[in-house]
Amino acid sequence: MKKILSIVVMLSATYFANGQAQKYLNFGLVGVSYEIPVASAITVAPAAFTNFDLNYLTLGVKGNYYFDELFGLNSDWDVYGGANVGFGIAIESGHDSDLDLGLQAGGRWFWSDKWGVYVEIGGGALGGAAYGVGVTLKM
Repeated sequence: MKKILSIVVMLSATYFANGQAQKYLNFGLVGVSYEIPVASAITVAPAAFTNFDLNYLTLGVKGNYYFDELFGLNSDWDVYGGANVGFGIAIESGHDSDLDLGLQAGGRWFWSDKWGVYVEIGGGALGGAAYGVGVTLKM
């Protein structure tokens, strides 16, 4: 019981310590995600995305690690990498719905206090593109 309580306290402390950290809403060429900070350099994001053939819609979660501090970047720039998991729903007949696992890497530049642009490469097991090019809104 003490171990469970300790884990709950640590997770709560992490959440509240990062409660003021920045959240991002990303609108990509083939997807959308809402990044929520869980640690100083880590975000998780509910996401929906498709591939360029538009034959799957994947609903899932992605996680990113931000290398900004490691690379000494100023607040106008982000560089990140991560993984995503979701369920790919077949849109076209002849395709099967299935678990979709993938990796992504990307970078982002903010041209104002609220808005930025990003480029992300990657994909999943079902051929899903990992968002491509898009804009970011700081929440």
